[in-house]
Amino acid sequence: MDDVMSELIKFQRERDWKKFHSPENLAKSISIEAAELLEHFQWGKEYDIEEVGEELADVLIYCMYMADALDLDINEIIFDKMEKNAIKYPIDKSKGNALKYTEF
Repeated sequence: MDDVMSELIKFQRERDWKKFHSPENLAKSISIEAAELLEHFQWGKEYDIEEVGEELADVLIYCMYMADALDLDINEIIFDKMEKNAIKYPIDKSKGNALKYTEF
């Protein structure tokens, strides 16, 4: 993931876009791109995998820019969240079902 982040930062720097990438603007962009991703599934189960991949990439790119803007380490925040989720969703209670942890 470091290679991807390095390339994203280079791309951003070359275009002088960091000044536009405030956490607020990036949060909006993540939401907008996530809605565009969801749009591919709006009316059924058929979708174009290339278009879905492009929208997913947009969401991920903005998420990575937001992590950079907030000086957050992506690996660290993901692993921290996974640890918390492992406590909330122990295997013996969560395996094979979609219940929220508050419903166990």
